[in-house]
Amino acid sequence: MMHHYSLNPKILREYDIRGVVDKEFGVHDAYLIGRGYGTIVKRAGGNSIVVGYDGRLTSVELEKALVQGLQSTGLHIIRVGLGPSPMTYFASFHLQTDAAIMVTGSHNPASYNGFKMVLFKKSYFGEQIKILGKLIEKEDFEPGIGTLKNYLIEEAYIDYLISDFETHYSTAKALKVVWDAGNGATGEIIKKLIQKLPGEHILLNADIDGTFPAHHPDPVVAENLLQLIEAVKEHKADLGFAFDGDGDRLGVIDNQGHIIWGDQLLILLSHEVLKEYPGSTIIADVKASQTLFDKIAEMGGVPLMWRTGHSLIKTKMAETKAPLAGEMSGHIFFADRHFGFDDALYAALRTLGIISTGEEKLSEWYQRLPHPLNTPEIRLECSDYDKFSVISQVQAALKKAQTPFIDIDGVRVVSLHGWWLLRASNTTEELVARVEANSVESLEILKEELRYHLEKFSIPVPD
Repeated sequence: MMHHYSLNPKILREYDIRGVVDKEFGVHDAYLIGRGYGTIVKRAGGNSIVVGYDGRLTSVELEKALVQGLQSTGLHIIRVGLGPSPMTYFASFHLQTDAAIMVTGSHNPASYNGFKMVLFKKSYFGEQIKILGKLIEKEDFEPGIGTLKNYLIEEAYIDYLISDFETHYSTAKALKVVWDAGNGATGEIIKKLIQKLPGEHILLNADIDGTFPAHHPDPVVAENLLQLIEAVKEHKADLGFAFDGDGDRLGVIDNQGHIIWGDQLLILLSHEVLKEYPGSTIIADVKASQTLFDKIAEMGGVPLMWRTGHSLIKTKMAETKAPLAGEMSGHIFFADRHFGFDDALYAALRTLGIISTGEEKLSEWYQRLPHPLNTPEIRLECSDYDKFSVISQVQAALKKAQTPFIDIDGVRVVSLHGWWLLRASNTTEELVARVEANSVESLEILKEELRYHLEKFSIPVPD
């Protein structure tokens, strides 16, 4: 009896393929993913694909195997090499390819890697990834001999970013900015980008190093922003930017060292977009503060709460024709003057443009915001096998208690005094929680509610 090879189901995630290299998948899997995805592109009527990779230690060998697999299906392959995910997405638009695939572990620990896929300018995710897994298991591949071409896209990408900035922010004041590339894939681009921008620029951790020696490249974790905060204060800078490992998530620090979280940044960006497109829909994920949704409505926009995840948000944007969307995690998606994908460098330049042409400092804008009491993302260890079961059981308990909740993504329980959220991460073995309230007492009450629902699973919620 013939035994077919199958991918570890654990790596077939909601938004992309991702796992621990040499433990959950390896070079042979990358080759099969190339054969499988190449087959899917061919059968969908496509014949060209752009491939890029990030700075992780395993990315070069995985990209090589992936390309061999893609080539075996007869695709025309354009390799754009090392750089951030948004550069690969940009290349797909710029070079008009039918598909794109990026080898990246995103913001996960250094031992991880994976693949983000695009087909006909749309994210390839969810059930589609399961179909890819089944196709590989059946070894149902298209045969062919594809072509290979290397293309240096970096210059065109930088020119595009600078052109947008110069066109729309021609009156920009010269500001002092600190950029923390976090040893991720944006480092080389930022080096060249800042030479073309007005003002003074200080660059941290620009060397691309997949061991991430300075700190982990995940700007949603406050600890990872400490070096940037210190540098902003030391240099008396106007603002600071931090990037994740593959450059699709942005962290922002104001001139006084405050962290501007993703949902707060979206308020700043929404103001500019809604002046141009009054009444348009702005999308934010289920983790975002109620302040964001209220502010969008105040500014004349239509706030839409949606599921967390870059693929899910991009798809909803296209469906609703929203010019802007964002996540608490720092993914910012512009369809206004951009292509609708999450590009942290582009979002940083939009932020820089707004501040450098405005009348107030970023800290002054930040002080004017409502500041409800809320937690950052609380990440709770929970295995991939258990986390969705926990969510289902919490939903069942809430239904039994006749407690209303929003079930777009996990549970968001809203009361007169605030809300709490619990959802399963689709990228890590964690549950993600957040609590927001209008007083210290209410915050504690809502935290206790969350604790109550997690006690039976022996999952502690930190104070």
